[in-house]
Amino acid sequence: MPSPRPPVNKWLVTVSVTFGTLMGAIDASIVNVAIPQIRGAVGATVQEITWISTGFAIATVLVMPLTAFLGRLFGQKRVYVVSLVLFLAGSALCGVATSLSSLVLFRAIQGFGAGALQPTEQAILRQTFPPHEQGMAMALFGMAVMIGPAIGPTLGGWIVDNYHWSWIFFINLPVGALGLIMVWRFVHEPEDIRQANQAAAVEVRKHFDWQGIALLCVGLATLQYVLEEGQRDDWFESRAITALTIVAVLGLAAFAWREITAPVPAVNLRLFKDPVFTSGTVIGAVMFAILLSSVFLLPLFMQEQLGFTAMQSGLALMPRTLVMMVVTPIVGRLYNRVSPRVVVAFGILCTALGAWQQSHFTLQTTSPDVIGTLLVQGIGFACLFVPLTTAALSNVPRERLTDATGLNSLLRQIGASSGLAVFATLLVRNTSVARHAVVAHLTPERPEVLARLGAMKSAFLAGGYDPVSAEAAALRALDLTALRQAAVLSYEKVFLITGLLFLAVMPLLLFLKVKRQGAGVAPRIEVHVE
Repeated sequence: MPSPRPPVNKWLVTVSVTFGTLMGAIDASIVNVAIPQIRGAVGATVQEITWISTGFAIATVLVMPLTAFLGRLFGQKRVYVVSLVLFLAGSALCGVATSLSSLVLFRAIQGFGAGALQPTEQAILRQTFPPHEQGMAMALFGMAVMIGPAIGPTLGGWIVDNYHWSWIFFINLPVGALGLIMVWRFVHEPEDIRQANQAAAVEVRKHFDWQGIALLCVGLATLQYVLEEGQRDDWFESRAITALTIVAVLGLAAFAWREITAPVPAVNLRLFKDPVFTSGTVIGAVMFAILLSSVFLLPLFMQEQLGFTAMQSGLALMPRTLVMMVVTPIVGRLYNRVSPRVVVAFGILCTALGAWQQSHFTLQTTSPDVIGTLLVQGIGFACLFVPLTTAALSNVPRERLTDATGLNSLLRQIGASSGLAVFATLLVRNTSVARHAVVAHLTPERPEVLARLGAMKSAFLAGGYDPVSAEAAALRALDLTALRQAAVLSYEKVFLITGLLFLAVMPLLLFLKVKRQGAGVAPRIEVHVE
């Protein structure tokens, strides 16, 4: 019998597998700030260039739920290593792409690699840390997942301002290479997981679920396309969006039926029978819908309405990231001492309070005002992610952890895409409604309107305009002022809706009851080196 490997330091394992997750999370948002430069380089229209984000998102969601399936066939470590290599290859190819079609293809390769990184890291950390340290394990995972989207736009803006846009992809190569070496050296599958996967692989090959995989790909790809492109095509006013929505609904319904009835399903949907897993996953999806929407809406508000530069708005968002980095490990240590429902409830209240504060933003809002609300929300997000992720997986058997983390990551990704789609649509439509309401009060019978027009006309006359041009310019300026006020009213309403949506998930906390892991449980190291 071969002698057992000596145990590896769990922090080395953590650092090894975090590189890939952090890069994947950053790459989901870093490209957005470089779109103008990329569009000019590849000669694409505004409509066409969105495919570099859509292709990445579709590829990512296709792989996430299949991570456990691939792990059973090829081994958990092999899947992680191949995914990281695929991600790095896609990054290198994106940096040298010269056409839109090649860039979209290479971004899809990146997405296929990134899709398996988060679920696999989550499972590896759960298998590595002893039971009484599961909260800390998920705190470390949460820092990578939540911080990535927060620092992505700021890092991307700095790179684009100082270097060529291709460096937003090339920067992944040295970091990813280091992560690849560390994973190959320090991370190995636990013996019980390896044996369980080998036994399951025999059944998987005997009853290969081609139908389930095909239905999953069709359903998720069309759903993600609808969420990414629906707003640009005016949703169901577009026949293509309507048709793809029907295909997505029917495809996912058929997929769910197939997986429930299949002898060896590719995706284990039976995990949703556990109310703790279901409630934790659903609340997590709502949390990511709010988090990603906030990351999208706040910079937009600061740049378009308050006049911030891209770098200024990125720096204003940074304190939220910093407070999350500080609070998340503390919440991880408190997990076994305080009920997850109490911590999650506190996080929901903090997040809702921050949204309520944001619903009072005006054109006179300053950077310190924005930072104050973000600090409150940062504490809330930190109090949400750790207990939700830890509790959701608390009843899942070790050999099913990758199944559960794949579904958990998938729901978070769909929640984020849905949040962006819904809130972007609400923003546009509320702005239109608010503009009509504001313009209705700009009548010539009101003396304050005439006074404002007169002041504007005088300013334009003093600037060298002739009387006719000055009057036309004053009317345009008044209309622009009305539009800005309407946009502020729309942002206020959307921010308030995000807070109310969070409060609406409070009843799900009743299902978030987990068995406590005592601090005296002997740790069991599951990862070894040769």
